Amino acid sequence: MNLWILFAILLAAVTVFGTFELLFLTLGALLYKPRQAYHEAGLNLSVVIPAHNESDNISQTVKSLLSCDPSHGQYQIYVIADNCTDDTAEKARQAGAEVLERQNEELRGKGYALDFAFTHLLDNTTTDAIMVVDADTMVEPNFIKVCEQAFMQGAAGIQCRYTVNNPEASRKTRLLNVALLAFNVLRPRGRAFWNLSVGISGNGFGLTRQTLQKVPYTASSIVEDLEYHLTLVKHHLKVQFVDNSTVRADMPIAQKGSKTQRARWEGGRFRMIREHVPSLYQAAASGQRRFIEPLLDLLLLPLAMHVLLLLVLILIPFLPTQIYALIALCIVFGHVFAALWIGKGTVQDFLILLTAPFYILWKLTVLPLTLKTAAKNATWVRTDRDKQ
Repeated sequence: MNLWILFAILLAAVTVFGTFELLFLTLGALLYKPRQAYHEAGLNLSVVIPAHNESDNISQTVKSLLSCDPSHGQYQIYVIADNCTDDTAEKARQAGAEVLERQNEELRGKGYALDFAFTHLLDNTTTDAIMVVDADTMVEPNFIKVCEQAFMQGAAGIQCRYTVNNPEASRKTRLLNVALLAFNVLRPRGRAFWNLSVGISGNGFGLTRQTLQKVPYTASSIVEDLEYHLTLVKHHLKVQFVDNSTVRADMPIAQKGSKTQRARWEGGRFRMIREHVPSLYQAAASGQRRFIEPLLDLLLLPLAMHVLLLLVLILIPFLPTQIYALIALCIVFGHVFAALWIGKGTVQDFLILLTAPFYILWKLTVLPLTLKTAAKNATWVRTDRDKQ
C-alpha cells in the first residue's frame, strides 16, 4: 500500500465522524416539529448582558429587551460591566438596566463575568431563571414570553435561535449568516428531534436557579459556552431548543475583526477537542450513550475545513475514498441548503454560496492565528466591528 492511499484513508478517518454528524443532525432538523404549550403562571426572570467596553451598543440592546411583549411573570435586566474602561456602565443605567461592575485584571473573560453575575443574582435576588444576551444583540419582541414558557415546561436550560443582525453589511457577514443558520438553527433542531441536549451558543441561552446551583458556571475558556454545556451533559442535564424566538448579533465587518473573531471561536473549539475528546470517548465506549453526540460534535471540524479535506480526498486517486468524499460533499451541500430552508434564508444567502471557495481560502490564512489561539487561554477582547 503506497503512501497516497494511506494518506487518503487517514483523511477519510478524520472526516467520517463529522460527515455522519452532519447527516444525523440534518435529518433530525428536517423531521423536527416544535412542541406547543401555554402556561398562565409566570416566573421571575433575570436577563444578564455581559459587556466589555460596549458603549456603542449597550443602550440599543437594553432597549430591545425592555420593548419585549408583556409576559405573565416579571423580568429584570442586569448589565455586568466587566473590566470596562469606557462609559458602558453609565449608558446601561441610562437605558434602564441595573448595572453590576467588576474589575479583575487577572481573571479576565466572559466566563468569569457570567459567574460573577450568576453568583450575585442567586445570592441576592429571588430569580427563578437567568437568560444571557450579548451586548451587541437585538431580540425579537416575543423573547421574554417564549423563554418564560420554556422554563415553565420544565427545561433545565434553553437556547434560542442565534443569527446575524447585519448580514447585508459585507460578503463575510452574509456567509457568516449562512454558517450560523446551520450551526445555531439547524443543528439544535436536529438534536431536539433526537431528544438530545441542544448545546449552548453563548448568546440567547438561559439556565434555571436549580441548574446553576447544581452546576455552577465555572467555565472560563474562550468557548466557555461549549465547555459549560459538556459539564451539563456530564450531570445528566439537557438544554432545550427555543425555535420560535431569535436573538441577532452584529458581526464584524472589518477584515481584522472577522479574522480575530473566527480565530478565537475555532481556536477555542480546537482546544476543547484536545482536552475533552479522550474523556468523551472513554465515557461513550463505557456505554454512556449521552456522550456520543457531544463527541461527534467535537469531531466535526469547522465546515470550511471539513470541505477542504474532502476536496483534497477527491484528488487522491483511490476510488473507495473518492466515492466517500463525493457522498460526504453531497451531505454537506444538503446540510447547508436545509439550513437555509429551515432558517428562511433569502436569495442573497443562496447566491453568496458561490463565493464559498474564496471563503475557504481566506480561512486558510486564519489557520495560524487559530492554532495559536488554541494553544492558550484567550482573554476577553472586544471584537472590532468597524467598517473597512
